[in-house]
Amino acid sequence: MTFIQQSLGQIAREVPGATDVFHAYKLDFCCGGAHTLQEAAAKKGLDAVLIADRLAQLVAQAQQPPRQWLETDVPELVDHIQSHFHERHRAQLPELVRLARRVEAVHRDHPACPAGLAALLSEMNSELASHMEREESILFPLLKERQYLVSQGPIQVMLEEHDHHGENLAKVEALTQDMTPPAGACNTWQALYLGLRTFREELMQHIHLENNVLFQHAARMG
Repeated sequence: MTFIQQSLGQIAREVPGATDVFHAYKLDFCCGGAHTLQEAAAKKGLDAVLIADRLAQLVAQAQQPPRQWLETDVPELVDHIQSHFHERHRAQLPELVRLARRVEAVHRDHPACPAGLAALLSEMNSELASHMEREESILFPLLKERQYLVSQGPIQVMLEEHDHHGENLAKVEALTQDMTPPAGACNTWQALYLGLRTFREELMQHIHLENNVLFQHAARMG
């Protein structure tokens, strides 16, 4: 897929994670969203092809077919969860917080403005970061060493925290009308809700792999 002649606004609305790329290059996809990537890059002396390649990588990652994990060796599954989901969430949430702050600041008088969303996402970012760090430093090493009995205590803590993450997602859905932007929403607002939908899907897949595959395996072996 080529993005050179597409507008920044269209790309931001359709490609999850594109706003993070635009932010890195200081490309204005909101007020300047009508400009093509080629035009916007040329104006700043940037390499449009390089930026388009980064966007294409995002699309390729999103289109990877789901893998069946039930028969996967535990260390491989742990490595996948850490390298894919943990790293994705660490990139997703700070950008979603930034977008939410902008939407709340610019559209505070709009009846559909998700007031309090940025604060909620910031809290989720802190909680999820702490959760993932403890998995990586305590639980995952135990599982990779197949110390399944010892791992049961930390797993119970993680399961409780997963329930809390699900409760936070429900709060996000309530604030955003199930992540549905209002008619006429600007590019930033649409990109925010696209990013939220992607985050929700990936967080749910992340929790599913841990609760229903990884932790279940540890319980059977323990």
